[in-house]
Amino acid sequence: MSNIRTRAAAAVAGLSFALLGGCDLGPKTSTQTGYRGAGLQQITDVAHSAKTNAIPPAPYPLPPDGGPLASASYTNLKVLGGVSKDRFDHLMAEINQWVAPPAEGCNYCHNPENMASDEKYTKVVARRMLQMTMNINSRWSSHVKTTGVTCYTCHRGNAVPEYRWSLAEGSPNPGSIRGNKYGQNTPNRNVGYSSLPYDPFARYLNGKAQIRVAGNSAFPSPDHVVSIKDAEQTYGLMMSISAALGVNCTYCHNSQSFRAWNLSRAQRGTAYYGIRMVRDTNETYLGSLQGVFPANRKGPHGDVFKVNCATCHQGASKPLNGVSMIAQAPALRGSAAPAAVSPVAEAVPAAFAKPNAMTGNNKPAASTVRK
Repeated sequence: MSNIRTRAAAAVAGLSFALLGGCDLGPKTSTQTGYRGAGLQQITDVAHSAKTNAIPPAPYPLPPDGGPLASASYTNLKVLGGVSKDRFDHLMAEINQWVAPPAEGCNYCHNPENMASDEKYTKVVARRMLQMTMNINSRWSSHVKTTGVTCYTCHRGNAVPEYRWSLAEGSPNPGSIRGNKYGQNTPNRNVGYSSLPYDPFARYLNGKAQIRVAGNSAFPSPDHVVSIKDAEQTYGLMMSISAALGVNCTYCHNSQSFRAWNLSRAQRGTAYYGIRMVRDTNETYLGSLQGVFPANRKGPHGDVFKVNCATCHQGASKPLNGVSMIAQAPALRGSAAPAAVSPVAEAVPAAFAKPNAMTGNNKPAASTVRK
């Protein structure tokens, strides 16, 4: 009897360990991001992260820069004409690998009888996406740092990125409350299968609604009036970001005060710029293609597919686990631009720059334990 009890206790203990280790079986890493006992632990599913963030080999080594320009060899080059022909050809081979369906190859964007023609909408889209990528790498280094992004960051070998969004199908009147339950009580992976609104993206990542909902007191004040509906949509957005990066809330916030910038981790500042980068991408680049995409490349309400945090991150706190591919595609760096972009009306609070218990010089050293 004692042996049976011992085995049963061991089984219960093993099950509890598995549940506490991130709900899934398999290898995990647990990283302490704050003081012990504060619950500031990040659990990473190693196998999932490695599978979804594998880097493809380059089609062939990057050729040296120099020689005739691409514009001297090809016609109708509106974005990359100033790149050398050899490096232009290399980038085209990479895009073929990163985006085009294997069965179509170059013909996915080009008419093989007239490569300069813009008759295929995919070529018009690809040109705009090149401009978008260069804009992100040059203008939004406040979020992508020196790692940068390439076409592969979002596409991962798919013609259409797997992680994208459009106006939710269950919203018959997206701009009205009539018949629109805003996705509530409808299980969806965007918000961790909770009852929160699963489409917070239209308001926050395509619009510029105020995201902060926590006030200085429990009651409304003249300068801070937020409804429960607003709060639920904000929490839905936060849950979607958490799922997209594969992290807990404490990856950016301190649970002592989620709203306090001076207690937050440095990642919150990076996320701040990331949200604004996504807004700029959706509004300036994808929105401009509304009349170019055919109906089968749009959402149920006829709007173009747009990006959110999951589009690039795909379950990793850093896309592709932080590995940079930009060295193999230097033409995508874009032109020089200010390192930090901050909307004047919503500048990051100055308190965020002050060293404190969770950021700056006083940040506790992280320790990693493998399970």
